[in-house]
Amino acid sequence: MAHQSPMISIPKKATDDVDWTAPIRNVISQSYGENPDNYAAECQSLQRCRQDAVKGAGSDFTARDLLYKYFGQLELLELRFPEIRVNFPWRDAFTNKLITQTSIAYEKASVLFQIAATHSAIAASQSRSDPEGVKRAFYYFRTSAGMLNYINENFLHAPSTDLSREVVKFLVDIILAQATEVFFEKCTDEKKGNALVSKIAAQAAYMYTTLSEDVKEFMGKGIFDRNWVTIIQVKSKYFQSLAQYYRGLADAAATKHGDALVRFTLAETLAKEATKSAQSFSSMFVSTVSPNLPSDAGTSIHERSKAHLAVCTDKKSEAQRENDLIYNAILPSPEALPNIEKTAVATAIHIHDVYAAPDVQKTIGQDFFIKLVPLSVHESASVYSEEKAKLVRGEVEKADAAEGEARSIVDGMGIREGLTRFKAMAEGEVGEGEDVPLDVRRWKEDIGLVEEREPVQNLLGDLAKAKGSVQQELDGVSRDLEIESRECEMMRVKYEHLWAQDPSATLTKNMRQDLKSHSTSLEAAATSDQQVQHLWDSVRADIQLLLSPNLEGVFRERGGSGADNLLDLDVSSEQEDTRERRKIKGFVDEIEERLTRLHKIAKERNEVLKDLKEKSPRYLHPNLRNSDLINND
Repeated sequence: MAHQSPMISIPKKATDDVDWTAPIRNVISQSYGENPDNYAAECQSLQRCRQDAVKGAGSDFTARDLLYKYFGQLELLELRFPEIRVNFPWRDAFTNKLITQTSIAYEKASVLFQIAATHSAIAASQSRSDPEGVKRAFYYFRTSAGMLNYINENFLHAPSTDLSREVVKFLVDIILAQATEVFFEKCTDEKKGNALVSKIAAQAAYMYTTLSEDVKEFMGKGIFDRNWVTIIQVKSKYFQSLAQYYRGLADAAATKHGDALVRFTLAETLAKEATKSAQSFSSMFVSTVSPNLPSDAGTSIHERSKAHLAVCTDKKSEAQRENDLIYNAILPSPEALPNIEKTAVATAIHIHDVYAAPDVQKTIGQDFFIKLVPLSVHESASVYSEEKAKLVRGEVEKADAAEGEARSIVDGMGIREGLTRFKAMAEGEVGEGEDVPLDVRRWKEDIGLVEEREPVQNLLGDLAKAKGSVQQELDGVSRDLEIESRECEMMRVKYEHLWAQDPSATLTKNMRQDLKSHSTSLEAAATSDQQVQHLWDSVRADIQLLLSPNLEGVFRERGGSGADNLLDLDVSSEQEDTRERRKIKGFVDEIEERLTRLHKIAKERNEVLKDLKEKSPRYLHPNLRNSDLINND
């Protein structure tokens, strides 16, 4: 590729020297009770690690590794010395304003910004005529976007312009648009299908067009290089033209010659606009003013847009000639053409995916202060404590579930109520009130409560009143409509052509339809209510008998007449009666013994759980977790 499309890289922040040694010595002395002199070499290593990473490093892979290592050590340092305060001076990448803060979080955000800037510079500098260069450019643009996203997600109170949410989001959009452009170049080099290429070009065009709109919010604030804005605007038109061109090729292959010709015409028009802007940009571009653009940015974007314009013009002329001589296809208006679908191909790669790589972990190395009460000891102890608390919480949940299940089964079977009755039977003390079966007594209680609150007969009466009221309302509406219609026609006869009102039937047609619909619904409801009334009439006598005070007498009378009763005992003789009572007493004793055993098990279980809770105080604070010790996120 003679001229490579120019890519924007993110400018780096600048910083001054930082003194890590004195604050760390104070923390070691006060919080760990050890001699700080024993860790002089470690302090010096950290000091040198920062200086190598953030001062004088270039934008190559060596600079990347140095930044990786320093950020990894910062993560470990924050875990070990969370209370440490150091003055971190950083200059804004866009305004050059010096801002100093004492939080490690500020240092981490600034270093992440440096990593993102380094990744963008690596991606922008790759030779994309080489397949490996294309892969590296695509990868590092995406990792750069991931670093910036991490800043926005985790550092909410930005002290500087370059770390503000709006600026970082704009940078992410630029980086992902350029990653999409790289993927587009890869697809064209590999001769992918024209339909797919047009979708990717449409996505790039959409992203650059959105950027050209979003950048207006920053105009006049002196944040972004004006040449960035021009590059974005040129690429917006350029990729719109590319999308139309490749979709035109796809339409031509699908024998949609009219659509293809219109798209080639659109592509040529957009290419002319891009070329015009690129030519103006090329004539005024000075590389020293825009250090984050390639030195040949003006020339390359002009040559690329000019070459694309020539291709579009040739293709349009060829399509026009073939259509005139062969196809004679009807040309739709540009607005009538189907929109080109967009395909998102570039997503940010999360920082965790970058740092999880073995080579990155190897680059970071071990914690400089690993001898200072090793973090692994804290982690292991904390994990053990959490696992113990988790075990206790699990046992408590199981105990609660078992207790609830046992209580539910005992209550559901009515064991305690039945036990009282069978005790009385075993002792020969069955009362008259016990002649009514348990289920029937429950029905009586439940239905009695409902009848006391809302008697069925009253509800049916209220329903009849409501139905009559609705019927009266509908009759009134019908009568009013008839009167109005009749008066309208009388006036028409009386005044003949002077009566200008439209016939009432036309104006009230919808009302009459609604009236008919409501009347039909009322009739259907009346039929349903009648069925409910018949059902109530069929069971009313049984309900009244169930609620009457003579219910027990009815059951005694039935029992006396020889009707079967599950609770009746055969007392034909004194000897057999005694044997039956002894048998029932045996069952009662066994049930009571099992209930006592169940109660004892529950009591012992609660005592064991109480002992477990006392020996695992972390259970009392289930919201405490070790993730803050193990992971810094």
